[in-house]
This record gives sequence, C-alpha cells and structure tokens, in this order.
Amino acid sequence: MLRRHFIASSLALPLAWGSATLHAAPGNAGRFLFVFLRGGYDAASLLVPISSSYYYTVRPDIALAKPSSDLASALPLNADWGLHPALRDSLYPLYQSGELAFVPFSGIDDVSRSHFETQDSIELGQPLEGRRDFSSGFLNRLASVMSGSAPMAFTDQLPSIFLGSAKVPNTALKSLAKPSVDARQSDIIASMYRGTALAGPVQEGFAVRNEVMREMAAEMDAASRNSITAKGFELEARRIGKLMKDSYNICFVDVGGWDTHVGQGAATGYLASRFDELGKGLAALPQELGSAWKSTTVVVMSEFGRTFRQNGNRGTDHGHGSVMWVMGGSVRGGRVAGEQVAVEKATLFQDRDFPVLNEYRAVLGGLFARQYALGPAQVDSVFAGVKTKDLGLL
Repeated sequence: MLRRHFIASSLALPLAWGSATLHAAPGNAGRFLFVFLRGGYDAASLLVPISSSYYYTVRPDIALAKPSSDLASALPLNADWGLHPALRDSLYPLYQSGELAFVPFSGIDDVSRSHFETQDSIELGQPLEGRRDFSSGFLNRLASVMSGSAPMAFTDQLPSIFLGSAKVPNTALKSLAKPSVDARQSDIIASMYRGTALAGPVQEGFAVRNEVMREMAAEMDAASRNSITAKGFELEARRIGKLMKDSYNICFVDVGGWDTHVGQGAATGYLASRFDELGKGLAALPQELGSAWKSTTVVVMSEFGRTFRQNGNRGTDHGHGSVMWVMGGSVRGGRVAGEQVAVEKATLFQDRDFPVLNEYRAVLGGLFARQYALGPAQVDSVFAGVKTKDLGLL
C-alpha cells in the first residue's frame, strides 16, 4: 500500500454528508453498533451448557458450576444454559428485563481457524465461494442502502467492515489524551495533500477528529463531578453511547484480548475479568443513549469460538461456532434464540467445536430487514445471496 493511501485510510476520511452536518442528529433510522471481539472468545464460558454432563467431563479445571446460591456459579437462563457470573451486575439485569438475547451455535462457515482470515471473512460479509472483494465491507454496504445513514468507526484505522463506496469517518476513543496524530503531524499530512483532490477530504477528516476530541474533553470535565468510572472499555463505551445519541447511527468498535490458550480461568481469572470489563461497558450504553436506546441494537460477536475441550494449559484453542449477543431497547430478549442442538460429543463439529447452525449473515440479514425495513433486494446488496433467518429478535 502506498504511504499516502495508508495515511489516508488511517484518518477520519471523507464525509458523504459533508462537514456542515457533522453533529446532526441521526434522523429516524435506528442505531446499530457492531462490537467485534477479536481473538475468538470462549463462548462456552459465556453461555454455559449447564445441562451437558460432557461439558463438565472435558473441562475439569475451567467449567462453570451449575446455578446455585454460590456466587461463583453460572447465572440461570433456562434449563440448558447459564451465564458467566462476571456479568451478574452488568448484563444479567438486561437479560432479565428482556433487552438481551443470545444466539448460540452462530458464526461463519469459514473453517480456517485463522484469526486474520476469519476476521476478514466476517467483516467483508461476502459468500465464501468465488471471488472476494477486499474493498467492500458489509457495514459500508448497509450504510449505502440506507437513507439518512451516519456511519462511524471508533477505531484507529478504518476497519475492513467499513471499506467501500460510502464515506465513513473513524476515530479512536480509547486514549483521547494522546492522539495518534498530533497537531504538528496533522499539518504535515495536510500539506502533503494541498492542491490535490484529496485536500478537502483530509481536512474534513481532521475536522471530525477534532470535533470528537472537543466533545469528549467536555464529557471528561463533566465526569469529574459525576460518577463515571474512567476504566477500560466502560469509559470508551460511554463515549460511544454519547456520540451515537447525537451524531451517528451505524457504528463499529473492536475489543481485543480474547485469545485464551493458557490460563483462561473460570469464575475468576483472565477471561472473567474480560467479561466483567466488557459487560460494564455494554451496560453503560443504555444510560448514555437515554431515550435513543429504544431504537438502538447492539450485536456482539467474534471471529470464531474455541475448542470445547480444555487444553493442557488450562485454556482453549481456536474453534468454530460461537455465541452472538443481541441487545437493545426494542430487542425481544430474555431468551436464547436460534437453532440449537444438545451439547455432547456426538454433536461437536469435527469432534472439537460448537457447530455453526445460525450463520451470522443470515441472522444479521433478518435483523437488518426488521430494523430498517429493508426489502429482499436491499438485504441482498448487504449480504449477497444470503437466505435471511428471522429470529424475531426485534
């Protein structure tokens, strides 16, 4: 990639709706946030198959106990599934109030078990067979078919999921105090484009970033008088919620650190801490979005699940099927949705993983059709050739 093109893709790039509407309200279209857990999280620790004796046989050190009065045991969802106890105070209340659902046995048919290859496959959202277009991600295509879309990637660089014809800005919210490109570097980069067709878009990109920085600085000042916890994903999620409420309606953020080959832990430990941090962040979204939460849908997923059996290092290796999380103010939650199968040795995919019974493009296609009233041709523009699977999540 040419340096100039790399720099351009790393910035908040051209805005399809123009700089005059940087802070316009997102209109009537519902808000959608895609949270991508990079690293392949262990779905069998999130959604615990408590009715499976096989689960307890093959995970002697990392299994979660069946629901009981013990605070370290799984939280009861239904007869077959429990929830990781790290989410007791954050997301479990949303499940109980019907604003959170889980879709087990979900994912993609890609069986490479390669982080990068499978992440690309998911972000592109294209059929696995035939020629692939690496310049077209499915959220960009969604933004293109919707009227009034205001997309934003809360990332350092524009992710593959947002590559395409629609102009999408990006800006990271993790460390606002130390921007990756400071004012001096911004001036140098802008000078590189002076007199070219990209001069305007680059200036607009910096304008978006500066506007976001100013808003967040004000938010941090306000936070000094309130009780916002400046820690990890929770603070980032609060910033995302604030910006989605006022300005953006198709958004993306990724969260890393889910590759747990060694020392995964169970009710406590490394993975439990990650769930705790993620849960607190997601639970903060309704608070920041306020009344806009009613028209907001959040989907959380990872590139794949992990092996059903624990390995010799008390961790898990790259697997296949996973669990999607679907939450929002209008989500028909409080349930475990989609096609399911009893979890036992005979039903594992290739004798090692959860199978994929709810292909993610089909599930998201059904979700988008409901949320945005997309017709079959529009859904096909987002996910070519997919047969949608409407799980009645909205």
